[in-house]
Amino acid sequence: MKLIGSNPSPFARRVRMWAAQNNVDLALVNLDIFSEQDRPTLASNNPGRKIPVLIDGDLTLSDSTIILRYLIAKAGKTPLSWSQEHLLNIINACNDSLVELALSRRSGFDTNDDKLFFNLQNERIAQTLSYLNSHLNDDEFKGCECLNISLYCLLDWICFRELTDFSQHAALVSFYNDYGTRQAAVSTDPRL
Repeated sequence: MKLIGSNPSPFARRVRMWAAQNNVDLALVNLDIFSEQDRPTLASNNPGRKIPVLIDGDLTLSDSTIILRYLIAKAGKTPLSWSQEHLLNIINACNDSLVELALSRRSGFDTNDDKLFFNLQNERIAQTLSYLNSHLNDDEFKGCECLNISLYCLLDWICFRELTDFSQHAALVSFYNDYGTRQAAVSTDPRL
């Protein structure tokens, strides 16, 4: 199997970390999604032009949530419960808003401007981080490898890209510091 993605992508990283922690052989095709040279490779494998993309024989899947569902099923592991899917969706919503703001900044916009789009993204980020902080110690969260990996990738990407401050969320800070010592977190660190 191969994964088309990029080292810094939190979405590709969560798939890579899950694969590493579950001894799944997954070759990374590392793209610079902003380069003229690599965009055609991405577009030919996913017309939605988003990473990651998993290729397993004749099967091509896009979106990290779908890819993780597939890998979990293929490995014969227990799928996420509906409440865990809900929590994953909240992590994804926060990540999506952060991506929108990062792309806006990269395009030259001041994301601190009082504009509806930026305000909505910033509100979503603040509310989802607060929600995740208050639910992090729930059994359904603590016991779910996929949620833990996805949350760690979100938090580390926030730090890596200096996107927002979550230091007021003690549970998230503690989780981030503890989870970051795992081998899969260290070996997929985008700073390396």
